[in-house]
Amino acid sequence: MSEANPVERWQADLEEAGELTPDVVDRISRLHGDRGVQAIEAVGENRVKTYRDFTIVVGYDDEYIVEDGGCTCKDSEYNLDPDEPTELCWHVIAVAIARRIGHVDYHDMWYSDVRELI
Repeated sequence: MSEANPVERWQADLEEAGELTPDVVDRISRLHGDRGVQAIEAVGENRVKTYRDFTIVVGYDDEYIVEDGGCTCKDSEYNLDPDEPTELCWHVIAVAIARRIGHVDYHDMWYSDVRELI
């Protein structure tokens, strides 16, 4: 059996712990750099929101849809190699963290309806 990639390892450890332990925070920060730090901050600030149709991360300038490990942000579109499993935008990392520690802000409504109001 092949060894899990570093992203899968911190995700599995995080899921097992059910909380952000100092060890996992350190590993996320070392592996993902500033993106990892921003993701941890976003989770702590309750900026990961799930609606009936999408999961959203509230960024500094906009809201980004995270779906199937991808994101609508420009960082994902232009800067990251989709074939490299450790290259993730901070929005995708934030969703991975929030889901594993049960820190997603759930809204029982359609994001597409909310987005129309904005």
